[in-house]
Amino acid sequence: MPTRKPSDLIVVGAGVVGAACAHYAARAGLTVTVVDRGSVSGGTTGAGEGNLLVSDKEPGPELELALLATSLWRELAEELPERVEYEAKGGLVVAAGEAGMGALREFAARQEKAGVTAQEIPGDRLHDLEPHLAHGLAGGYRYPQDAQVMPAHAAAHLLRTGGDRVRLRLGEEVVGLLTGASGEIRGVRTTAGELHAPYVVNAAGTWGGTLAGLAGVHLPVMPRRGFVLVTEPLPRVVRHKVYAADYVADVASGSAALQTSAVVEGTPAGPVLIGASRERVGFDRSLSTEVLRRLAAGATALFPVLATVRAMRTYLGFRPYLPDHLPAIGPDPRVPGLLHACGHEGAGIGLAPVTGRIIAACLTGDRPPLDIDPFRPDRFAAPESPAAPGSPAASER
Repeated sequence: MPTRKPSDLIVVGAGVVGAACAHYAARAGLTVTVVDRGSVSGGTTGAGEGNLLVSDKEPGPELELALLATSLWRELAEELPERVEYEAKGGLVVAAGEAGMGALREFAARQEKAGVTAQEIPGDRLHDLEPHLAHGLAGGYRYPQDAQVMPAHAAAHLLRTGGDRVRLRLGEEVVGLLTGASGEIRGVRTTAGELHAPYVVNAAGTWGGTLAGLAGVHLPVMPRRGFVLVTEPLPRVVRHKVYAADYVADVASGSAALQTSAVVEGTPAGPVLIGASRERVGFDRSLSTEVLRRLAAGATALFPVLATVRAMRTYLGFRPYLPDHLPAIGPDPRVPGLLHACGHEGAGIGLAPVTGRIIAACLTGDRPPLDIDPFRPDRFAAPESPAAPGSPAASER
């Protein structure tokens, strides 16, 4: 079987998280091979809206990640000003009634103690920010730290910034991990041969649990399906990322059942993106007219002007969900040389740079930029009778 010149590490997954891991590792002087069975951003990243959010996160470890990630995205936007299409447009969370507004006020107060900037907007001032919003809303909160990027462009350019230190192996499926006599990582086996390195980073998105299974460890990553409606190009009728207050509860929910909440945002190119839905149905790619109906109804309730606008297309993706809603980031103590960078659910694009920084710090022996103990990959108890891993495919799909 053919072999290739070893790298310092192999990153499995060419989505934005894998690209950020490669980017920061290359900046630290390491050589990286990124392998994916598909293309750059061919999975979850390519189906993402590019949200960089602090507004939807409870105080705690994930919010700490998000706050650091916002500053890193600003740095990347200065380095790659047009290539990532960074837009610091801010978020606006709205409540229909006084009960919802009270809940938002309490939530924002907790966030502000953790370092989030949240500005209360009375109902009679909402139209100063969003002229086309429905009338009669009780009020909302503006989050100026929320932003957006074009995720596929961001992933591609993060990989390119590594220059000769980053090599891409696309269209190669990882079918096994190579280990030494003591179980330490020695590389990966792909459909095209062997790739050698003393470290492997699992950035395989929704297939992160499958890749972990190839190493003989348990990481319960599950796909959580979501749909997005895309309208015809419009003048800028939606200025912020605007969503209803119940979106925050849906993000935090562990339910497998279908949940939808109104999320509407404009894009520099003109189309309006409409979400959001969540459901655990495996990798079922069937079109759900019920989901699309709910998304359209929620969007037009927030922005009545959209009722006469054509939806040009819809697409779906699978968020890599872990049961406690926190990603797995850092070394796996069960397998020397294996690191994880997956399970970010719908926040992977926003949290990509801080994840990459953490992984690079772990590889070089530097102190991570924050406490990574809450993201330990071995925090989940293995099932009593673990099922055999599914398809050995490992990429960010």
